[in-house]
Amino acid sequence: MITPAELNVLPAPQFWRRVSCTLYEQLVLLGVVALTFLLPNLGLGIVFGSSLPSWLTFLYLYVILGIYFVWYWTKSGQTLAMQTWRVKIIGPGGHNLTRHQAIWRYVYGSLWLVPCVILQWIFDFEKWQIIEMLFAVALFLWPLSIYLDRVSPLLRQSLPDRFGGTRQVELPKNLVTIS
Repeated sequence: MITPAELNVLPAPQFWRRVSCTLYEQLVLLGVVALTFLLPNLGLGIVFGSSLPSWLTFLYLYVILGIYFVWYWTKSGQTLAMQTWRVKIIGPGGHNLTRHQAIWRYVYGSLWLVPCVILQWIFDFEKWQIIEMLFAVALFLWPLSIYLDRVSPLLRQSLPDRFGGTRQVELPKNLVTIS
């Protein structure tokens, strides 16, 4: 078992581990979205012949995904994808995140949407171009923010981690953690 103090000194995950974890996370989120978003909205469309306005659809989806991430981060510090790739988010001192920390980490982690909105506004992308842009920014450009960390380049904190006061660590193989 590993203690919070031992977690606090573990190294940050490398870029490609983060990208792989993010890619796997997107696959897991397809299931979360299908269960919590598509099924109710299909039911709404079939039964009542209507759909939610786009702003409400976005807000609903944002909240559902927020619940997913906050729940996992406060419970164990790892989503399903993070467990697979042995990545954990820790708070100060190596402890699991509080609900408040996890919510702010989620908000900061959502900031990658800002450049997407700006690019959409500038270039007026079409449907599939928007999806491709979102995928590219979330998967490759946002994880590159670890290289902007000039204060502690060895810790390689991403922008959401720096803003939220959290840190991602790479867990050693065959390790059981305690909360």
